[in-house]
Amino acid sequence: MSSYPVAGVGDIEGGREQDMPARLEMIARLLDSNWRIPGTGIRFGADALLSLLPAVGPVASTAVSAYLIWEARRLGLPAGLLLRMVANVGLDAVISAVPVAGSVGDVFFRANLRNMALLRRHLERRGRRPR
Repeated sequence: MSSYPVAGVGDIEGGREQDMPARLEMIARLLDSNWRIPGTGIRFGADALLSLLPAVGPVASTAVSAYLIWEARRLGLPAGLLLRMVANVGLDAVISAVPVAGSVGDVFFRANLRNMALLRRHLERRGRRPR
């Protein structure tokens, strides 16, 4: 098991900081690419399904995406990368707001996976390899 020393953050939630990137990746996959349409290579997640619920669905999806950004901040992401993550979620929220077509857009614009790629690259550059 590898550890993720995080400067200035300390012990996140009782020593679970080393597991945080893996948990965030799992949540991002659930939101963006958890299931595959049979017979195709097209993947979709809970974000696309939630977009089908008027108002409540996109708000719930955006709230979970905001949680991912919050945890990335706690892992020490710099402000510039956090702003890129916010922009990705903002664009995803705008796409999701369009009835029915928003669900299709959510299948192809995967803000949470994009954000986790930003987090992963940052941690790798800092010498903290995600699992």
